[in-house]
Amino acid sequence: MADKQVLEQIITKTIDTVGASREEIFKIGEQSRHEFQMLEKELCEVRLKVNDLIEKSDQTDRQARLARNRLVEVSKNFDKFSNDEVRVAYEQANEFQVQLAILRHEEQQLRERRDSIERRIGALRETIERSDTLSGQMSVVYNFLAGDLRQFGEIVEDAKEKQKFGLKIIEAQEEERKRLSREIHDGPAQMMANLLLRSELIERIYNERGIQEALSEIKDLRKMVKLSLGEVRRIIYDLRPMALDDLGLVPTLSKYIKTFAEHTNMKLSFKNVGKEKRIPPQLEVALFRLVQEALQNAYKHANATEVEVKIEITDKKVIILVKDDGQGFDMKEKKEGSFGLIGMKERINMLKGEMKITSKLNVGTTIFIVVPLMND
Repeated sequence: MADKQVLEQIITKTIDTVGASREEIFKIGEQSRHEFQMLEKELCEVRLKVNDLIEKSDQTDRQARLARNRLVEVSKNFDKFSNDEVRVAYEQANEFQVQLAILRHEEQQLRERRDSIERRIGALRETIERSDTLSGQMSVVYNFLAGDLRQFGEIVEDAKEKQKFGLKIIEAQEEERKRLSREIHDGPAQMMANLLLRSELIERIYNERGIQEALSEIKDLRKMVKLSLGEVRRIIYDLRPMALDDLGLVPTLSKYIKTFAEHTNMKLSFKNVGKEKRIPPQLEVALFRLVQEALQNAYKHANATEVEVKIEITDKKVIILVKDDGQGFDMKEKKEGSFGLIGMKERINMLKGEMKITSKLNVGTTIFIVVPLMND
């Protein structure tokens, strides 16, 4: 009992630390994003001012040349012009020359400010990307610690069992962080980087090829934004579907399986045999994760093309069947590192349920899960 209390204290402190770190990372990202927006606005203003100064400098330069030519003419024919005409010619030439020097000095200062802002924007963009990635990873760790790890702490009693579970939890965390990082890097991050590069080309395309080419480029950018947004939503949905809290297990599984089929191009079918009713939230989350893991295994490891999912909720238990037509495996041969199935078995044990797996090479795998509905 004392070990359990110590473990709970460690978990609580860890959760508090991770939560505080996540908030700090989020604040850094928001502050950087706010500064990024302010600098982008200032950069646009500076660029407009530079363009205006260039036009004014060109106009003043033309006027200065005319004034110098006038002064040369007056100097060569001094006796033909009055003193007032000579004085006016000299003053105009000098005035335009001074104005031109002032304008060029202002233009140089604005160019330096523009370059400084662009460098700062580049650094902020990198900070925002890193903070978003870290914030997502920290959220995964926080949710895992706040959920599954507490359940493990209540079930595991002796020190050896706790150590084994702790090691597996760390492995699961690292795998999830790698997966999330890889998905964000290969998906939204790459798309956003491409969007940034192409957006910088639009102004050049507009100046060199005209507005039609620029509009065509903008349409392509919109398509990329939609794809990136869809990819981000899919990643968020994989982490924690909000429909699970609002609608329950059956509607959420139906939506998830449909989305999973669209993303993987697999042929998936889902059927609810029993009643569509709500069950305890912790059980809904656990069962959703079991089906999610089974589908991921069928897609990543079994190379399945078709998967059938059935669920039945009775008054006393929940029955789930997941059947695929993948490559299967030899039931007599123990596979090293099959953490997906190990995690599923451990979760089933926590729920006091049963899981039976039958598989044949080049035929497929069937997973049969039965979990009791406990009053307590």
